[in-house]
Amino acid sequence: MHGTASPVLRSPPLRLPVAGVSLLAVLCGSAFALLLWLRPQLPANAQDASLLNAVLLWDSMMPRAVLALIVGASLGLSGALLQRVLRNPIADASTLGIASGAQLAMTAMMSFSPLLLGLPRELVAFGGGLAAVGIVLCLSWRRCLDPVTVALSGMIITLIAAALSVTIILARGEYAMSIYIWGAGSLSQQDWNGVLTLAPRLLLGVAATMMLLRPLRVLALDDTSAKSLGLALHATRFAVLSLAVWLSASVTTLVGVVGFLGLAAPVVARLGGARTTGQVMLVAPLVGAGLLFFTDCIVQLLGPGFSDLAPTGAATALLGGPLILFLLPRVHSFSAITAKPVAAFKRIARPGFPFAALAVAVGALFIVVLAVGPGDDGWHIATGQLFSDLLPFRLPRSVAAAGAGAMLAAAGFIMQRVTGNPIASPEVLGVSTGGGAGLTIALFLFGFPSPVVMLLSMAIGALGSFLLMVAIAARAQFAPERLLLAGIAIGAFSMAIITMVLAQGDMRGYILLTWLSGSTNRAGAFEAWTAVISLIVLTAPLPFLSRWLAILPLGDNAGRSLGLSLKASRLLLAVIAAFMTAIASFLVGPLSLTGLIAPHLARLLGFQTPGRQLAASLLLGAGVLIAADFLSRVVIYPYQIPVGLFAALIGGPYLIWLLTKKEARNDG
Repeated sequence: MHGTASPVLRSPPLRLPVAGVSLLAVLCGSAFALLLWLRPQLPANAQDASLLNAVLLWDSMMPRAVLALIVGASLGLSGALLQRVLRNPIADASTLGIASGAQLAMTAMMSFSPLLLGLPRELVAFGGGLAAVGIVLCLSWRRCLDPVTVALSGMIITLIAAALSVTIILARGEYAMSIYIWGAGSLSQQDWNGVLTLAPRLLLGVAATMMLLRPLRVLALDDTSAKSLGLALHATRFAVLSLAVWLSASVTTLVGVVGFLGLAAPVVARLGGARTTGQVMLVAPLVGAGLLFFTDCIVQLLGPGFSDLAPTGAATALLGGPLILFLLPRVHSFSAITAKPVAAFKRIARPGFPFAALAVAVGALFIVVLAVGPGDDGWHIATGQLFSDLLPFRLPRSVAAAGAGAMLAAAGFIMQRVTGNPIASPEVLGVSTGGGAGLTIALFLFGFPSPVVMLLSMAIGALGSFLLMVAIAARAQFAPERLLLAGIAIGAFSMAIITMVLAQGDMRGYILLTWLSGSTNRAGAFEAWTAVISLIVLTAPLPFLSRWLAILPLGDNAGRSLGLSLKASRLLLAVIAAFMTAIASFLVGPLSLTGLIAPHLARLLGFQTPGRQLAASLLLGAGVLIAADFLSRVVIYPYQIPVGLFAALIGGPYLIWLLTKKEARNDG
């Protein structure tokens, strides 16, 4: 061990971290001085103004500044610990689902369990974060904690936790909306209690890290070498993970979610010259403190008056997407995530009768959801006048759900064929949230835009996200791990934009929250006709593009040899998929995962050729969301779960099954 480690320990890169930290300190000092100089002055007579400004300085600005340093250092240390223990350069509380798990636990406790309010909030957040990271590790354990598998598993857990959180928030109304504002990571303070609460935890975390420094150095080796040196591998990993989750949960409890800072701080520390474990554990907290402090100063400087431009936690989340894209070349997956599509139960030679049976089943399901439903005195089958009375309420939402499901299925099918990756879908690749970012920008520019403007803005956002993802993945020959990580990065950046507006707490935020949930409660004639017309117009060209859809999964070389114009074909298919995604997401939200499920179900049923799989996917996508819409309004009758969230709660476990199924096949 000593012969291996000593050359690293003797290397002299420490000057660079010192220079980098010094530069960051100068930037932070300059920003804070500018903030003090430009801070608003309270209007009053001279004596009262002096007293009030002193109170503002010492009871608000100074505690906030110190708290930013402590929070940033805590998250920087947490991220450094997670990246070292998992040997994963993109591990942090955001990518592992720790922050979303802690936020879900806190939201559930504050909304539904008043009796639990007597428990320490930190304990609840720690439990939620530990449960989330435990599930992520269980999903990726059989792949030896492969970085891409860990990132994909973290995305799944984050998606499911977000669906549950938004469901709770919508169920609790304005009270829970305040929880969401808190969850966006605001550092605003009115006294020194936050500093006094978090500072001892940071000191304990630093002390524990110093005690674990030797095991952390050994963890840099592979598992076999670490065990040969006498390291209790599982116990050490659990101790380090618990420490990292505890630091992150402590921050989440006090100020909410501060996105991706734990990812950024160790990366910047290593880019600045930190090489050894000790240097990274020392410099990463300093960098985290400086980054958050500087960001918080900028947020206050750009905000009008005494209000912030956005919660600091939401602003730091903008770091996530670009950082993951920057780290793509450094992430090496040693386990193929998408080796082969799931095999069919039985290949269908003559699809006419099975397809007709599937169409009849979906049609029967559509009739059932229109006629059957619960009432105060049990279940009823509506007939005659009752059916006519219920039709204006049930028909538009069912049509909207069916059309959205079919379009998401078609978009997912296109993305899987264009990228050659069976896990690709609008939700996984960040295209749905890209549409949400477009909607957010429209809300920011126009206040309350018309539905047409909203649809166009979402289409532009979705198209931009898809083209960016394709461009990034094409540079790596559409390697599955690069494709998935690019999608996660784009989704993270888009979601950060959405969160910044959500956290404002105004009507624009409520519009976005309703869109996120995918509620069809208010679907009317406009939404129904939009779904029908869009589905017809956008799917009509696809049968004529079947040759492209058959060739593209074979790769660039095969496409060129067969005379296919790769750029033109991908661009046209990307435009169609983006418009489908935008319109469907406008109707049912971005979280449904129908775009992933439907093409897989079609393949499982034996529809293998592109044309047959597309046709079956359209029917299955419509059927999935029709069923999800029906169940969402009857499961907790008389209350309703938004259909997009309900579908996400179904689709998330399916994606987990798909991931573990492939693991089993690869292991076997």
